[in-house]
Amino acid sequence: MKVWIENYLGENQQIIEAILVPVLIIIGGMILIRVANALIDGLAKARLNRVSRPFDHNRIKTLEGLLKNIVKYGLYFVMAVTVLDRLHVPVMAILSTAGVLGVAVAFGAQSLCRDIITGFFILLEDQYLVGEYIEAQGVAGYVEQFNLRCTYLRDFDGRLHILPNGGMTLVTNHHRGKSRVLVELAVSYEEDINRVVEVLQKACDAVNEEFTEIIREKITALGIIDLTAAGMVVRMTGKSQPMEQWGIERALRKKAKESLAAAGIAIAYPHTQVILEEKV
Repeated sequence: MKVWIENYLGENQQIIEAILVPVLIIIGGMILIRVANALIDGLAKARLNRVSRPFDHNRIKTLEGLLKNIVKYGLYFVMAVTVLDRLHVPVMAILSTAGVLGVAVAFGAQSLCRDIITGFFILLEDQYLVGEYIEAQGVAGYVEQFNLRCTYLRDFDGRLHILPNGGMTLVTNHHRGKSRVLVELAVSYEEDINRVVEVLQKACDAVNEEFTEIIREKITALGIIDLTAAGMVVRMTGKSQPMEQWGIERALRKKAKESLAAAGIAIAYPHTQVILEEKV
């Protein structure tokens, strides 16, 4: 059989090997990448089933995406070196030269190195994770994807912002701690302020009961916080789970408006009084 193959291939054997072996290496590398991704997905899923906190879920999803990137680029490098070696290219000489050139390239790619180093520390310090809502570099959105070089933010309009990690000098994370619920209403100066606060506190109590599972500090009517040309401004404030404050504020405004209307209390609005004088 061996003799038949040698006679059949003849002088073309080296050419066929030079083409076939790299193709098999590339196919094998792609299969390994798929297997590694499946293993990472399985490990992440098993880990997700054992945790309950949203923070831990986001951390695992972030690490899952990062590990896939590391495995992919690592296997790409191994595949490239193996193919070059099979083609009898002096790989060690190339790697040695690349080591010398790496210093020169580093000076020309300082921003890239900074992005990768900063991305590593962002992950190490848990500054933000996939699924969290953050503000950075003048934009805000949910972290859709994170790797060592870039952070991908999806804002409420559906736009995807790709931010280099090296530019993350100031990051505001809205998913850590408690979110403040804040609603302010102005009422007429003719109204009894004690009665106004009492009515608004009942509205706050109703909203506290409706959203009891996500409210962390009960909403209370604090009283007058400002006197404007339109009327007296009354503030209602409390704290909720992260990113839940907007829904609570909408419900609180609706309830406060209905409560004030039922009590016959007028909400202030800017108005102009014109006095006409007759000249004798």
